[in-house]
Amino acid sequence: MNTKKINWSLIAFAIIAVYFIISNFVFFPHQIICYDVYGYYLYLPQTFIYHDLSMRQPDIVFELLKQYNNSSTFYQANLMPDGGYVMKYTMGLAILYAPFLFIAHALAPLLGYAADGYSFPYQLSLLIGGLIYAIAGLWFLRKVLLKYFSKKITAIALLLIVAGTNIPVHMAMYGQNAMSHNYLFALYCFALWFTIRWHETFRLKYIILLGIACGLAILIRPTEIVILAIPALWGIDSMSALREKTKTIFKHFGQIALFGLIILALGFCQLLYWKLHTGQFLYYSYGANPGEGLELLSPYISQFLFSFRKGWIIYTPLMIFAFAGFYFMYKNNRKIFLPLLIYSLFNIYLISSWSTWWYAQSFSQRPMVPALAVMVIPLGYFLQWLAQQKILLKTILSVVIAFLVFLNIFQIWQFHVGIIHNDRMTKEYYKKIFLRTSVSDEDRKLLLIDRWHYDLNDFDNEHEYYSKTIKTLGFEDGGLIDSIPAVEGTRYCILDQADSYSPVIDIPYNEITTKDHAWLRIRVKVFPFAITEADRFALVMHFTHNGYAYQYRSIESPSMNLKQNEWNEISFNYLTPEVRRKDNIFRTFIWNISGAPILVDELSVEIFEHRD
Repeated sequence: MNTKKINWSLIAFAIIAVYFIISNFVFFPHQIICYDVYGYYLYLPQTFIYHDLSMRQPDIVFELLKQYNNSSTFYQANLMPDGGYVMKYTMGLAILYAPFLFIAHALAPLLGYAADGYSFPYQLSLLIGGLIYAIAGLWFLRKVLLKYFSKKITAIALLLIVAGTNIPVHMAMYGQNAMSHNYLFALYCFALWFTIRWHETFRLKYIILLGIACGLAILIRPTEIVILAIPALWGIDSMSALREKTKTIFKHFGQIALFGLIILALGFCQLLYWKLHTGQFLYYSYGANPGEGLELLSPYISQFLFSFRKGWIIYTPLMIFAFAGFYFMYKNNRKIFLPLLIYSLFNIYLISSWSTWWYAQSFSQRPMVPALAVMVIPLGYFLQWLAQQKILLKTILSVVIAFLVFLNIFQIWQFHVGIIHNDRMTKEYYKKIFLRTSVSDEDRKLLLIDRWHYDLNDFDNEHEYYSKTIKTLGFEDGGLIDSIPAVEGTRYCILDQADSYSPVIDIPYNEITTKDHAWLRIRVKVFPFAITEADRFALVMHFTHNGYAYQYRSIESPSMNLKQNEWNEISFNYLTPEVRRKDNIFRTFIWNISGAPILVDELSVEIFEHRD
């Protein structure tokens, strides 16, 4: 057989495509339209089925939410002052989902299912839609790689970028192909191909398709604006190339203007939605939770790349060779070096600037899945260099690469069976479970605290902690002296209609602990003159970021088992959240909701840190 005639790249594409299809159906989840996907998708049924995009009849939404168990809480939209709701997520994915909703909506009643937007045909249609985009993206990525590499190098690069990364988890398992990263991966593959073809031909159709791909990527996730670095810098490797690129832009200015108009038109769809539903063209839909957001001045780059919790290089170590490939790309093809490097650096910077940089329940760094469409190119240049080396070096590095692929597949299995945790990993635990097929309960104690397990007042392992400090407000400096004796000293605080809030205890997180969490025990003495449903007050606890509260907890008086006309001690436990910044402030105080007079004394905070 003449192996030179074998189309290795086509074989690799076919293998991956078949794998995507089989794996997505083998790992078909109980519910695809759930959590974030539910939020991306919600535009569609509310617009085309229920004709209530502002959700002014939320009972329908909540009934369906309960019926299909799409989400444990309704965080996917924000309640507005006028009683309507505004979607948390932008509408880019809803646009890409739309054809599959229409197909499912036509088929559902014919197949005996409810045409409600959530029954099985809609879920299946969304899964198939994700498969179509994934396979189409892979096809275009193959075409991109063949522009620069042989069929054999292209085949190896394609197989490695799938088998050696987190693509299997986030594009081929658990219905994850309905998430944004799968669609963004495809859009990046399209954008790369259309960028190449436009610069080769300057044909109108390529600039239109490029504008659609870039515009949709930005509409899905606004931080994907970094995608524009690829066409903008394409072909620039010197000052003379920059001058030539400038001439090209002016020569084809009409096409460039059309490219920009397409992106602006797609973006305007979102701006118009916000204007109609909030009264503003710009609306920060993540503002409902001040505990998360972009920290552009203090990105978490080292944690994002190298932490054992979710570090990209730790859990996708094959990318070491992709980064090395930038050097060989620079040596061999400088015209594409700058756009891909600038994109990669800015993309990592932006993604690692998100305060919850571990990105919830995922394997490795799921927001980097779209970037793999770019990273496979420098990986290809590394493989091209490796193929030219002497047998000893080639063998050693090939064995290393093979081991990293094996390690990736093995760790995906560990993730699947729960040995690798989806967001609580630590260095100590990783060392314990490295290449192991089982894990003990004792080993699991090395994980980060299980925040889903604990709620207010559930501090059931106090013996594992030690009391660090106590901060107390006794109100001796400005409190009231009356005929009722104070608990300590001679003064206390009185709250009534004129003064509804007690003085506050404020403690910055970096004064509470240097660790990932602490328990806070809040104690206070209260003296109620009446105990009825109408005479309400609450013990309030929360953190603040820029003056806005998050991880807000409150306990109201009816649940406190109080005795009237005497001092009662209240004690509750509070688990610190994943703070947005280390200088965010914990606050606790008494809030007199009803305004009925109560006395308050000895408000205190005791801090418990884990014994390492």
